[in-house]
This record gives sequence, C-alpha cells and structure tokens, in this order.
Amino acid sequence: VLALIAFICIETIMECSPCEGLYFFEFVSCSALVVTGVLLLMFSLNLHTRIPQINWNLTDLVNTGLSTFFFFIASVVLAALNHKTGAEIAAVIFGFLAMAVYAVNTYLAIKKWRMNSRQQTSRQTSDYIRARTESREVDHRPEIQRLDA
Repeated sequence: VLALIAFICIETIMECSPCEGLYFFEFVSCSALVVTGVLLLMFSLNLHTRIPQINWNLTDLVNTGLSTFFFFIASVVLAALNHKTGAEIAAVIFGFLAMAVYAVNTYLAIKKWRMNSRQQTSRQTSDYIRARTESREVDHRPEIQRLDA
C-alpha cells in the first residue's frame, strides 16, 4: 500500500529539472508494487504450492531485501534532488515508510528462511541416521546362520 501511495505521489509531479531521481524513484516504487503484488496474489491463492521446485521463502526474502535496499537508495536520491514541492516531499516520506515496512518483512523472511533450512537439515540428518541404522540390522535368514555355525 505504501509503495502504491509513493507511486501515486511521484506520478502527480508535472515538471522536474533533473528528472533522473524522479524516474528512478518511479521505477523502484512501480517495480516493488508489481512484484510484491504478484507474490501476494500467489501466496493468497496458494498457487505457490503448485510449483514446489521454487524456494518460495527465499524468493520472498530476496524480493523484500531488494525492495528495502532500492527504496532506501531511491528515497535518499529523491530527497537530495527534490524541489521541495508537496508531492515530492510526500513521495520521499512514503518511500522511507515503505522501506521500513520492507525492512521488517525482510527480518521476518530471514527468520522464516532460517527456521525452514534448520528443519530441512534436521530431517535430512534423521533420514541419514535411520538409513544407516536399518542397514546395520542383522538379517535373520537361515542361510546366513548356517555359514556362521
């Protein structure tokens, strides 16, 4: 929502002298809005379960991490190059707010990713231990017992 508001604020600016900062902020806010919207839709409709080959926790982590970084850069650049109009100031404020929300989401995504990677590691270790234990069990077949006697 904050990325959408920041995008709307930046779109209301009619003229700019050095427009590079404005264009970069526009690109970042629009890209973050689209990618996050697509991921939100996929998670909401459980479409991500149909494609198990993709690590969705890592995908979410990368999206939120990159959005945090780029919103920070774009907001700083726009704050440095703005003309102190209301729309530019509002866009900078909403850009920093969006960056903060993405940073919190990045933290939560890191926690979730670490928890899932630990569960996968412990599951793989227990499968390995179970396989080793089963292979060491002695078969009680009569032909083996005759050779031992």
